[in-house]
Amino acid sequence: MTEPLDDALRAVAEPRRRAILHLVADRELPAGEIAAEFDISRPAVSQHLGVLRSAGLLHERRDGTRRLYRADLSGLAPLRLFLEDLWSTSLDTARELAEAEMNEVGTNEVGTNEVGPARTGDRSAAARHAG
Repeated sequence: MTEPLDDALRAVAEPRRRAILHLVADRELPAGEIAAEFDISRPAVSQHLGVLRSAGLLHERRDGTRRLYRADLSGLAPLRLFLEDLWSTSLDTARELAEAEMNEVGTNEVGTNEVGPARTGDRSAAARHAG
């Protein structure tokens, strides 16, 4: 058995499946209406729906002979947590790099930790008033 995250990642890797999820994110649609949105065969759309359903990303409800689909947001939870963790880690790394660069720039000044006019070649306000 595969992990829910792996199933979700494989399912959303295909652009048409992502488009299907967008279509049914906030409304329930019959398979025929979903299929009408794509230039592929109905059986191909049905396969995509099956992959999404197997991954836990799509809820299917039967109404007589019709099958109605809606995104299952709880199935997206493992994917969301994974992406949030990546994002958080990336932001932490970016912050650490920026802080390290600022510290490096500040300590590379001529005997000072200040960043400013000495680096840009501009005279300080005190020097302008003195001379």
